[in-house]
Amino acid sequence: MAKIDLYHTDPSFTVVTGACPHDCPDTCSWQVAVETGSGRAVDIWGNPHHSITQGKLCGKVDRYLERTYHADRLMTPLRRVGAKGSGHFVPVAWDAAIAEIAARLRSVIDAYGAEAVLPYSYSGTLGFLQGEGMATRFFERMGASRLARTICSEAGFEGYLYTLGAAEGMAPEDFAHARLILIWGSNTLTSNLHLWPFVQAARKQGARVLVIDPARTRTAQAADEWLPIRPGTDGALALAMMHVIIAEQLHDDDYVARYTVGFDQLAGRVREWTPARAAAITGVPAQRIIDLARDYATTRPAAIRINYGIQRHYGGGMAVRTIACLPALIGAWRAHGGGLQLSASGLFRHLDKRGLYAEDELLRAPRPWPFTPRTLNMNRLGDALSLDPTRLAQAHYHPRPIDPLPAPDQAGPPVKALLVYNCNPAAGAPDQNAVRAGLRRDDLFTVVLEHFQTDTADYADYILPATMQLEHWDIHKSYGHAYLALNRPALAPVGASLPNSEIFRRLAAALGYVDACFTETDEEILRAFVETQTHERFAGITWPRLLAEGFCRLNLPDPYLPFAQGNFPTPSGKCEFYSARMAADGYDPLPSYTRPQWQEQAGREEGETEREEPLSIATGNTPLVAPRRSPLVCISPPAHSFLNTTFANALRFIEREVRPVLRIHPDDAAARGIEDGNQVRVCNELGEVHLAAAVTAGLMPGTVLAPGVWWAKFSPDGRNINQITSSHETDMGASARFYDTVVWVEKIIT
Repeated sequence: MAKIDLYHTDPSFTVVTGACPHDCPDTCSWQVAVETGSGRAVDIWGNPHHSITQGKLCGKVDRYLERTYHADRLMTPLRRVGAKGSGHFVPVAWDAAIAEIAARLRSVIDAYGAEAVLPYSYSGTLGFLQGEGMATRFFERMGASRLARTICSEAGFEGYLYTLGAAEGMAPEDFAHARLILIWGSNTLTSNLHLWPFVQAARKQGARVLVIDPARTRTAQAADEWLPIRPGTDGALALAMMHVIIAEQLHDDDYVARYTVGFDQLAGRVREWTPARAAAITGVPAQRIIDLARDYATTRPAAIRINYGIQRHYGGGMAVRTIACLPALIGAWRAHGGGLQLSASGLFRHLDKRGLYAEDELLRAPRPWPFTPRTLNMNRLGDALSLDPTRLAQAHYHPRPIDPLPAPDQAGPPVKALLVYNCNPAAGAPDQNAVRAGLRRDDLFTVVLEHFQTDTADYADYILPATMQLEHWDIHKSYGHAYLALNRPALAPVGASLPNSEIFRRLAAALGYVDACFTETDEEILRAFVETQTHERFAGITWPRLLAEGFCRLNLPDPYLPFAQGNFPTPSGKCEFYSARMAADGYDPLPSYTRPQWQEQAGREEGETEREEPLSIATGNTPLVAPRRSPLVCISPPAHSFLNTTFANALRFIEREVRPVLRIHPDDAAARGIEDGNQVRVCNELGEVHLAAAVTAGLMPGTVLAPGVWWAKFSPDGRNINQITSSHETDMGASARFYDTVVWVEKIIT
């Protein structure tokens, strides 16, 4: 009998079904074995009954119990006693911490107004309740500034929605039926592991798998072919593919006529996008572009998996918008196994979240504040925390060209209180120097809800210990498949930790918020959330069923072919090659190529050769001059063993990654006198970071790659790659440009 079967039959163990909370499209269903006597978890595994998880967890989450019982886990509230950033704290009781925090928040609100309070959070958990559910109730009741959570995917989402109308596409299971799979800007084996078995199933049936990426990733190594491409030039490749497809009449005339709008305008646009022109931009040879276009248009079914890597540059929204046109052009949506996937989150777009966030309760009574709070962009945290009104104005969220920025005198009060939960911005946010400068402000009151004393927690006035996923209730949708999952607590909270929901309840009570929405238990909130769903997609999903099974598939056909007969949720009901909504929002209404900023900054025009140029950089108080070589473009995708900054403090995973490195092509290394293992300075106008060179041919020349996100405190020079990433925004959605960073690289002479 297998060990897992023994857990189910041995009365000394209880098996509890839950869901992985992390920022990954797989949203795995897991099971945990807990000793009934001690209440301690002893084993965790992927749920074998879940058709996506299929009994397996990734290498990170498979060690989740090590994270839960980590020796450095925060066990009690802490109050700062040293300088900000020093990391010196003393324990404090919960009642005292809550009372003191509430008093400080009340003083900020009284002096500056509620907008002077800023919540800052992201995807440390993707659960509805422990993510933003109770937090939204709290901050909306307060009238605090709102946060535009744009750091990851907004550019691509906007481009995708302009074209297809919703973040829907292929189901992961359907990739098994494809005969050609383009994995485009996605390192599936690192960031979407549970798609890979379906890709492998397709290969066993004769499918070919091509990876389009600036780096020869783990996924590219496992594929049939790697197509290197310059970062941020994917839109040019897609335009040239469409040029070939239309010029050679390989498009699906019937599908285009029935289910698309703007084909004639598209044909006119791509006529100028010859393979030769795209080759000069992308670095992909013209003949290879022609062959790729022909293969894609004539292979049935053909599938594309795109991910957020292709949109983390200035033209990222337009790049995704352009690629999203390809399946409709060749009619790939008709076939089982054909189409495109960026995200499945749109499958849940009909989920009614009003009850969860308690908007009904908060809106029934007159608001305690007679205005709509400002919204600040999380990518510009350094600007938001600046006391300069001009920079604060720049931090206001303006996702489209038609959205104005306020004048500095209309930007609102300075941020005087910051509440951070579910993220680690001192390590993960762009422009690290600016973020740290803001966090060091003595007049900024900072509270951090955390599991560990992160880089951000070092700057806090109070650190509040939060529960992990095994210790609280939650519900999760997926952005990679069609299952809704319930997470049941398997353990009592470790130490004195509390769920995020309970921490915000206690803060609400201390501030005198007596609204009924702050008195419901977590289980009551989630039960009501499930029971109030009325859309047909949630038919059959009930609270008792979730308790019994742990997860439920949405009420969708199987297979689910969303656009086989059109029915696009766009204004026209069709795939919009021409988008009137884009024109109204200030964009080119047709697919086009928006150059990444590195091409502008580095002076790399189409086909331009390398040049020498000095750059004067100010890093702190130390001026330096970068080497007289051409700049390189730096991308910083996730390290295989980390998930954003999560898991980056676990010794097991640190040892797997060894050390922070900069991967560099042999040609670029040789031009700079750099050898494998040398310490190098990576710098630009924002600052510098020291990394170990890893010379590799598995990289597009002119590109360097720094896997992230290391905690700065665990990096040899106390900094990570976000020292030199800019807070400037993408073309759509005001998202981050982590893969559009111009750097100078030189060997450090010791």
